Amino acid sequence: MSNTIAEVPPVLDREQKRSVRIRWFLVGFLVLGGVVNYLDRSTLSVANLTIAQEFNLNELQMGLLLSAFSWPYAIANLPAGYLVDKFGPKKMFAFAAGGWSIVSMVTAAANSFGFLYAARVALGITEAPFFTSALKVNERWFNKSERALPVSLVNTGSQIANAIAPPLLTFLLLTMSWRGMFIIVGALGIVIALVWLRIYRDPTLKEQAMIKGDEAHAKVIASVEKVAWGTLFAQRNTWFMILGAFGIFYTVWVYLTWLPSYLQTARGFSLAESGGIAALPFLCGIVGVLFGGWLSGRLIKRGVPTVLSRKIPIVGGALLAAAAVLPLAYVDSTPLAIALLSLGYFASQIPIGCLWTLASDVAPSNQVASLGAIQNFGGFIGAAAAPVVTGAILTATGGNYTFVFLIGGVLLLVGALSYGLFVKDRSTVA
Repeated sequence: MSNTIAEVPPVLDREQKRSVRIRWFLVGFLVLGGVVNYLDRSTLSVANLTIAQEFNLNELQMGLLLSAFSWPYAIANLPAGYLVDKFGPKKMFAFAAGGWSIVSMVTAAANSFGFLYAARVALGITEAPFFTSALKVNERWFNKSERALPVSLVNTGSQIANAIAPPLLTFLLLTMSWRGMFIIVGALGIVIALVWLRIYRDPTLKEQAMIKGDEAHAKVIASVEKVAWGTLFAQRNTWFMILGAFGIFYTVWVYLTWLPSYLQTARGFSLAESGGIAALPFLCGIVGVLFGGWLSGRLIKRGVPTVLSRKIPIVGGALLAAAAVLPLAYVDSTPLAIALLSLGYFASQIPIGCLWTLASDVAPSNQVASLGAIQNFGGFIGAAAAPVVTGAILTATGGNYTFVFLIGGVLLLVGALSYGLFVKDRSTVA
């Protein structure tokens, strides 16, 4: 009889139900924040050819400009993770959203390549705390077995933005000029920052007890002595997570920075046409992120070890993406190319939510944001390299994308191998 009673799910009281509503409301707002965050990043990609013509930039210069966001973003992730662990997600997210919004609006006044480059560098620095803050929120409000879905949901914000950015930003570009587009998108972030400051709070000790399952454990987490941030670099997991993220993010950022240009120059679509067609792979990406989070959670419920349940979607998604991207180098059919682009981006997004969740699984509670940020640093080194390498290849080959897709496919394989073979549930990390 006692065993039967123990298996009955507990009935939540009013306070507990309110706590559950709060945490899912926060997840929903973080999704919205992710949409606005990625709309800011996408402005230059959509206005790529328009700005290149106005400032008389060649493909290599445009590649440098498109990468100007990523390398400072990658570097800024290192202190951002530490700062989020130290000051908390409320202050750091508000700082990030306010900062990137101001930078976006100032970019509208650009009158030279140098001004644009400096603005993109500043945008990368100010956006760095967002996803580490979101990871910290999820770590505080959800236990380990629940975390994959909310983390994946937060990451759908970026994919929703990627899907709506080509048609939405193209519309703003055609009706308000690229400068008006930057101002409108920047203003949205100011609203996000102010609302976040109003609505966010950390869970109370009682709520932590409900989330973690043990109030004493919650108190230990709240008062634990901070471990040195640099100790994470002594772990093998950290280095292979950096390498794996580099391989996967590289190809993702070929999509994010060069897809509209590819559709116009290599496939012959007009600016207006490319806005709608470029949305197709990114719509598939929304499904990919959600599928990865669902699959990981499903595996855990079936008794698969937590770290392995994250690695299966990461490795499987990267391998499937490579299988779609590599043939693009040799495809002449435009419909087939668009289908492969869509499949490749869907698959490349399956790992994304699980990458962040994996960081929360293998790091101590007080280093979750730090490890997530270090992994993201590796990813955005790849993101920074992608536009420059792509621009250099196109300049050297007269606009031929063959080597662009071959390099992207190979790096996806590197990412799959790094996570699959070398990232493990080590007792010194977990």
